[in-house]
Amino acid sequence: MTIICLTPLCEKGRTLSGAHTVNAFAGEELICAIDLGNEMYSSYGLETGLNYQLINEFAKDNHCEVKIIAAGRNDNYIDSLRQGRVDLVVTRKTDSIGSSDSISILSDLNGSSVWALSDAGSDRTRQINNWIGHMKASSRFSELESTYSGIYNPHKKAEKGITTSRVSPYDHLLKKYAKSLGWDWRMVAAVVYQESKFSIGASSPRGAQGLMQVMPQTGLLYGVDNLLDPEQNIYAGTSHLKRLQKMFSKYGLSQDELIRFTLAAYNAGEGRVIDCRNLAQAKGYDNTKWDEIVKVIPLMREDSILEEESVRLGKFQGYETIDYIESVMSHYNAICSICPTSF
Repeated sequence: MTIICLTPLCEKGRTLSGAHTVNAFAGEELICAIDLGNEMYSSYGLETGLNYQLINEFAKDNHCEVKIIAAGRNDNYIDSLRQGRVDLVVTRKTDSIGSSDSISILSDLNGSSVWALSDAGSDRTRQINNWIGHMKASSRFSELESTYSGIYNPHKKAEKGITTSRVSPYDHLLKKYAKSLGWDWRMVAAVVYQESKFSIGASSPRGAQGLMQVMPQTGLLYGVDNLLDPEQNIYAGTSHLKRLQKMFSKYGLSQDELIRFTLAAYNAGEGRVIDCRNLAQAKGYDNTKWDEIVKVIPLMREDSILEEESVRLGKFQGYETIDYIESVMSHYNAICSICPTSF
């Protein structure tokens, strides 16, 4: 009876490393790079999010720390792996990346991406391969794979009349931080879908990163330095929305208009939106309504705007911001259609 009772406890605490009892990673910090391209514009879905979660699961099971970074547009982390600047790289499964004296390509995780490790043929390689084998055979892997391989396009689901309680893999975080903002969490989900299509690895040419496309300097303003981390990114993005909303709340806007002006400032910057409001007032338009602001934005594109005293930042094309508001509202309507409850 004693043996029967103790065995599950021993199994629970065992590092998933096969027959090896020595943990080659215990107490270490691994630098891991995820180099899967900009998923926002690819067909690979949410693979960066899946691998981010798996790397953290590995660290927990094997009692080590990890620092996870996402590859930039011109980064080559396979070269960094060969040179010893990173320990592990998650990359696309291609014939051009093969094992060598310094690199091991580990067991395949999900068919289209692989983990590459420095220290070919070492105990570290065997330990990760064994862990991957155990993980792939577990219900936990099936759960994660299901979470990150779902179809999260709200418009496709709405067209098919699908209803669901899950909008994205990050609903729990969206609900948590929407409360501090005072918004329906589905509106925050619409912003995230517009910004990144729910991919933590999304990036822009201007340097914005992650789920809510936060600029690094904006993240630091709210104490966030890891924009790849889903919670930190959503915290920084919603904190910025909250600051912008507070700025515009003094103008007596309705709640719906306040959301639109806040979103416009999130996209274009508060200075541009203030310029547009000032010009609308000077031209006799109602500057408390976004649709009225849209009417004066064409004037912001003309050279004569440079002589307008009410405009401080000069010409503003505004096309992107107008489209941004329309897109976010369209996403929100689709999300409300497929997920009728705001709870």
